Amino acid sequence: MKTIKLLSGFALIVLITSCHVDVINDEYVDTPAVSLNQLLNSYDLWYVDINETIGYGQTPFLQKAFTVSFLGGDVYANNNLVGIGSQGNGIGISIGYFDAYDMILDISHDLDGFTTFDVFQIDSNTIELYDLNNDTSYFLDGYQRENFDYDFVFYDNIHYFMQEYEAWEKTFTSDVGALNDFDNENYLQFIAGGNDSTFRSSQDEVGININNIFWDFVGDYGIGDISGNRYLKTLTLDYDYFDNEHFELNVVNDGLIELYHASSGTYYEFRGRGYIQFLAPNEGMSGKSAMSRNKLRTQKTDKKDNPRDNKR
Repeated sequence: MKTIKLLSGFALIVLITSCHVDVINDEYVDTPAVSLNQLLNSYDLWYVDINETIGYGQTPFLQKAFTVSFLGGDVYANNNLVGIGSQGNGIGISIGYFDAYDMILDISHDLDGFTTFDVFQIDSNTIELYDLNNDTSYFLDGYQRENFDYDFVFYDNIHYFMQEYEAWEKTFTSDVGALNDFDNENYLQFIAGGNDSTFRSSQDEVGININNIFWDFVGDYGIGDISGNRYLKTLTLDYDYFDNEHFELNVVNDGLIELYHASSGTYYEFRGRGYIQFLAPNEGMSGKSAMSRNKLRTQKTDKKDNPRDNKR
């Protein structure tokens, strides 16, 4: 008799425990502690971690955004690195509006139109936006403005900063340093889109209208890290049919860069001309700027298959 009572009590404990786990699971999946609207508004900024994207499709306005914000029904984004941290008091420019209900997020983008997402809360400050139309998942990390490292985003994505001007014009060459072929280069251009690694250079005289620049050379470029100094980068210009040029790249400010040509010991400064605001609110952009605003970021790592299987 005692044995039966003991076993019955054990079975009851197991049953209660199982039900409790199920309830927790139900709450997590079907009944979030806060509404989606409250969740989206709980952080000032959502960093679009492009390297965590799963799937082979692209949702253009997320592909070009470094951060997005959901405030009062409007969607904001930092699409540019020039001015990041100051533009729009840190949240960027308005790009459209949104509606959130259950765990569905509808966004009407000013250029790209309507997109609907399934939203999954991964942890306390990470959400997944799943675009059913292209079977692709984007992962966003939430931050408050005062805790967001704008410098990290800038220097981790400096490849794109170089593309945010129609041309870089040489404004200074140091007296120190040996004569070399790069002394003759007065303009550089880093082109968005395509393979996202094309540059052009010109020996036209300084001060001309940038629309009249004749580009003499074309090739690929690459930007690398320098160990122990996240603010200093390497820049390699791979000229077709010519030797590569190697530099240390230092960003002086949002519109001025310094290039140190190690092999000759020469310092150069280039200032940006023709700032390109991606998703500019006005339509008075030049053809080149209008084309460039379609810039999309690409992952540093290979994309993964089967987004729903891998994450859900």
